[in-house]
Amino acid sequence: MSSSSSAEATVGQLMTKKLETINPSNTAQEAAKKMRDKKVSSLVVTIPLEDKPIGIVTERDLVRQVCTKDVSSNSIIVHEIMSSPIATIDANSSIEVAADIMIQDKVRHLIVMKGENKVLGIITSSDFIDYLDDKLNLDDVNARILQSLKEEEGKEK
Repeated sequence: MSSSSSAEATVGQLMTKKLETINPSNTAQEAAKKMRDKKVSSLVVTIPLEDKPIGIVTERDLVRQVCTKDVSSNSIIVHEIMSSPIATIDANSSIEVAADIMIQDKVRHLIVMKGENKVLGIITSSDFIDYLDDKLNLDDVNARILQSLKEEEGKEK
C-alpha cells in the first residue's frame, strides 16, 4: 500500500485480480478440474463472448450439490449448481462494507465491479484473513514499540 496506510483500505486494494470463469454449459467435473488446476475455490459463470457474470460456482456448491448425491459429476451442468444472482461490490467500497454484505447475504465471495458491467476481480473470506493478519501483525509491532517506550520511560524516572 501507499504511504497513506492509515487511510481506509478499499475492496479494490484487497481483491484478487485473478478471476477464473466457466461456461454455464460445462459439467461439474470440468468445473472441479479447473478449480484444481487454477488453484481457486470458485469460478465465475459467464455467458460465452459476453464476459458478463451470471453466477458463481464454488467448491462448497460442488460438495453439497454433486458429491453428496448419487450422480456422476459429468451428468450435472454448472448452470444447475451455480449460485445466482451473484453478490457484487464496487471496487471503491470499504472493506467494512464488503464484510457487512458477506455477512448479510451469507456469501464467501463477492465479485468486484467497476460500474454495472466491468468485472475487476473477486474478494473472498481468504482475502480478509490475509488482510487481518497483516493488520494484526502491524498492531503487534506497534504494541511492542509502545511497551518498549513505556519501559524506557519508566527507567528514566
